[in-house]
Amino acid sequence: MSDYALLVIGAALVNNLVLTRSLGLCALMSGSRSVEISIAVALATSLTLMLCTVVNYLIDAYLLRPLTMEYLRTMIFIVVVAATAPLNGLLMRAINPTLHDRAGAIMPLIGINSAALGVTLLNARAARGFFESMLYGFGGAIGVSLVLILFTVLRERVAAADVPEVFRGSAIDMITLGLMSLGFMGFVNLAKL
Repeated sequence: MSDYALLVIGAALVNNLVLTRSLGLCALMSGSRSVEISIAVALATSLTLMLCTVVNYLIDAYLLRPLTMEYLRTMIFIVVVAATAPLNGLLMRAINPTLHDRAGAIMPLIGINSAALGVTLLNARAARGFFESMLYGFGGAIGVSLVLILFTVLRERVAAADVPEVFRGSAIDMITLGLMSLGFMGFVNLAKL
């Protein structure tokens, strides 16, 4: 049981997809300055990540590996990720149309989200079973959501701060991400407790 908890915690905090592997940066860097929209994007990204984890595991385990067609993994996984994103848009539009309209420019980026592709490829490379793949995908979704929301909160604080002209825009965003990454590195020893 503790191995499963460590897998989730490791994916969420220690080996965070955004901060250690630079996956999912598209939604993060183009992201909004509103916490409400960031929460919606985080939920949509998490849904995409979890759905892609399940579908891609099933395709890999029951189609590609038995037919020794592992060389098609990346291409098929990309198609699954791209096909899953419109479902998020439809679901969000049905649940909260105004929020969908406000987050409209960011929502298509979930379709090209490298975090969803990265999790499925990392699961395939590590030859995880179905349950472990789901836990890793869940931990990855928690980690990506956490970074998206925290980054938006930090952006709001930085926008109110007196930042020198040279550092405004993407420069301060990259510095903020670097500092967040350093902060998350503190979780490395969490598993040793």
